[in-house]
Amino acid sequence: MFLFCVTVFHIANSTLNLRPKPQDETSLIFCPPPVFFSNRQLKSVISDQTGNHTFSDPGRSAWKMWVRPLARRLLPKLQDDPLCRLVSQEKRDSPLAGVRVLDLTRIIAGPYCSMILGDLGAEVIKIEEVRGGDEARKWGAPVPSAPGLTCYFSAVNRNKKSVCVNFKTPQGQELLHDLARESDVLIENYTPGVLDRYRLGYDQIREIAPRVVYCSVTGYGSRGPYKNKPGYDVIAASLGGLLHITGPEDGAPCKVGVPVTDMMTGLYAHGAILAALLHRQKTGQGQKVECDLLSTQLSSLINVASNYLNAGMHAKRWGTAHVDVVPYEVFETKDGHLTLGTGSDKQFARLCELMELREMVEDERFKTNADRVANRKVLIPALKERLRTKTTASWLEIFRDAPFPHAPVNTIQQVFDDPHVREIGIVEEVESANGGRLKVVGPAVQYSAASNQVRSPPPLLGQHTHQVLQSVLRLTDQQIQALRDGAHIR
Repeated sequence: MFLFCVTVFHIANSTLNLRPKPQDETSLIFCPPPVFFSNRQLKSVISDQTGNHTFSDPGRSAWKMWVRPLARRLLPKLQDDPLCRLVSQEKRDSPLAGVRVLDLTRIIAGPYCSMILGDLGAEVIKIEEVRGGDEARKWGAPVPSAPGLTCYFSAVNRNKKSVCVNFKTPQGQELLHDLARESDVLIENYTPGVLDRYRLGYDQIREIAPRVVYCSVTGYGSRGPYKNKPGYDVIAASLGGLLHITGPEDGAPCKVGVPVTDMMTGLYAHGAILAALLHRQKTGQGQKVECDLLSTQLSSLINVASNYLNAGMHAKRWGTAHVDVVPYEVFETKDGHLTLGTGSDKQFARLCELMELREMVEDERFKTNADRVANRKVLIPALKERLRTKTTASWLEIFRDAPFPHAPVNTIQQVFDDPHVREIGIVEEVESANGGRLKVVGPAVQYSAASNQVRSPPPLLGQHTHQVLQSVLRLTDQQIQALRDGAHIR
């Protein structure tokens, strides 16, 4: 047994690089991203002056604390070991194979994050309330071919297992504690302080599962006067300036057609979690990661924020036009709309040639982009007048080999009928739990040496409760039934 433990520790050090590396004494000053990491030293990792580690947790056995979690992480890495047969080839080819995510999120931002992790091969256990589950299950049109699912919920919840737990009861909280001990990541998107009341806050989880990466997705973070306010996409977009700069120049503020602030926060969170997992590989430490809608929105203002902060420029609505590049907007054609732009003087010259407006190339008012920005009120009306003389299809044919960007303004139906969209195969069809077929837009990223795919459909409410409690926590049928009878699970 001693030899086995020494061997396992040696493999762990070489494979997972658990020994912390010395910190570089140099530092950089930069504008921080909207993601915050805790930097507390974990109580369970004790380093002596030589850098050797000991792990201690009086409340757990050595098997639970060290050998079993370590073995689960090592198996996918030992490609030539016969034990790897326990992990399917498909899962071993996935970047996050062997990573387990405990997902306590609802609606969009959090579920979008955990869906991406699931696409990358992580086992995502979606914890839902016993009464109704994720609110998004009730939003939007039902999926006709998959009873029990709505289109809204299905958009961000593939590759997940649904487990219904009543975390308001001590028994439900203990179940979640046990699942946290067996997980690598915990994601939640409750208002700060809410989960602390149920013994599921970061400090409480850190005591029982110190290696867990705990990601908190909120509306406004854990500091500041807005920290206790609930977070909603359009509210953060409104507060964060996006609505002010979106819409017609002489019209009212407009909301973007999809919840972009939610989705951008989910993207930030998924990247932050991967970074924290990499940090844990190097140091053995879990930590808390904080992402919030408002910080994401402020970060996403990019050039608009920079214009104000550094040049004192006050932003306004430009419709579909670009504040710094002209022309770069949507134009009306004889039968529809067309988007085009020119990012260089050479591209602008070619546009004028194809539109038979060669005199504009030599016009001093339009020589450079700065000139065109200053004289947009003269240039744009002239372009609009010419573009309205032909159909969208005619202009697309004229511009077919042009070096400047251009595209039709497609309806959603036209998007999915587009030959390029069909060719890349991003729309996938999966079989739902009740046998119906369900279409989803698959992952937007592909790997040359790894699998990133839709493996399972969005789950029905509580579909995997029994399976997860049995396979992950090793509960018996009788124990699970007793929990169900006590309304602790569904």
